Amino acid sequence: MIVLTHGYFLEDDLKEQKIMKPYVPLGILYISAFLESKRINHEVFDSTFSNFEKFKIYLEEKKPKLIGIYTNLMTKIMVLKMVEYIKKSAELKSCKIILGGPEIRYNAENYLNTGADMLVVGEGEETFFELCDQFLKTGHLSNEVSGTAFLVKKEVVFTQERSLIKDINVLPMPARKNIDLNLYGNAWKKHHGYSMYSVSTMRGCPYTCKWCSRAVYGGTYRRRSPKLVVDELEYLKINYNPDQIWFVDDVFTINHKWLKEFKTELLSRKIVIPYEIITRADRMNDEVIQILKETGCFRVWIGAESGSQKIIDAMDRRVEVTMVREMIIKTKKAGIQAGTFIMLGYPGENRSDIKETINHLQLSDPTFYTITVAYPITGTPLYNEVSSTLNSLGDWQKRTDREYDFQRKHSKKFYLHAIDWVYNEVNFKKTNNIIKKVKHKSRSVIAQAMMFLS
Repeated sequence: MIVLTHGYFLEDDLKEQKIMKPYVPLGILYISAFLESKRINHEVFDSTFSNFEKFKIYLEEKKPKLIGIYTNLMTKIMVLKMVEYIKKSAELKSCKIILGGPEIRYNAENYLNTGADMLVVGEGEETFFELCDQFLKTGHLSNEVSGTAFLVKKEVVFTQERSLIKDINVLPMPARKNIDLNLYGNAWKKHHGYSMYSVSTMRGCPYTCKWCSRAVYGGTYRRRSPKLVVDELEYLKINYNPDQIWFVDDVFTINHKWLKEFKTELLSRKIVIPYEIITRADRMNDEVIQILKETGCFRVWIGAESGSQKIIDAMDRRVEVTMVREMIIKTKKAGIQAGTFIMLGYPGENRSDIKETINHLQLSDPTFYTITVAYPITGTPLYNEVSSTLNSLGDWQKRTDREYDFQRKHSKKFYLHAIDWVYNEVNFKKTNNIIKKVKHKSRSVIAQAMMFLS
């Protein structure tokens, strides 16, 4: 028996329970659909609304011979726990473990040394199918399949890099029927008042932001046809009637021709569902904003990362902060919510750059914004740039890349206090309530004092 699963266990994660925004594991559902198209019998164990003990019970009952586990930065520690359990279980000693996902390429040796039998490096469908096909025929994992990594005499061996699927229109729709999708919709409805399901229309991103990982799809841009995307939306509408759709694409408006065809297909078939996207300011204009409005887009996240052009250039974002500001303002004017992302603590950033970010947020006044402190993901250009000054807390098995720190202009604590400074300065400008203004200004002063002290 073959099983596909992932390592996101809501029942074991109190922090995620408070957020309660579960997204369907599209990656393994794409692989599941591909296996079905090739007549490979398998099951999907969706860990999202489960816990580790239930996972153990499932394995003891099913006794799979092969298990594929999707792995990312967020689920890494739990995945290692899953691997350890399988390897130590007498009843599962013959079960082969294959790991895949964005964590794999640059951490291959570590994952193999902690129990994985084989790794899928890069895009998963064809590689995992070939591994399953050979395993079912021979009872062994083949060392001849492209796009894999394994150990030979304690040395990591990578097979030939697998070519990416040129036309992703050939891939079947994610096999959502293989999990209980209603659990996701009900969770969103209960905690947020609406149901939301995720959809992917493209793979890869051709941009070069230094902090972003390209471990799976590289710098490619491949997209499904507007017709197939609308077919999927229609399927969701008929079977699950979602209140909202979250398009998980890195840059939804990257191709304006595609966007116009999407609009025509969507409106002609009267399948308009409110949706949310991420994009870049340089791939937006008045016409794009109008198309988004007409097709049901209610929220656009426009990447900025900083209000300082110096820092944006250091990130190789290749966008003008003035354009980001303009597109946030125009998006809001069109009646669409505009969100943005801010990253503090990037190499070279100092107090004056953060002040520019505050000014940027005050002028653009996004509906929402998030702030993180920069951390280097293994294998990214940022990681390579700061690797000589890198340090981390704990051993590899017990931490993620988020625990990495590096030599910055100021200490990490400085930037953590800077987050408070940004929030309170922006909120000070935004509110008209005198009492709130006083509170925000006092907190801003305290945050700046803590920045100085750290």
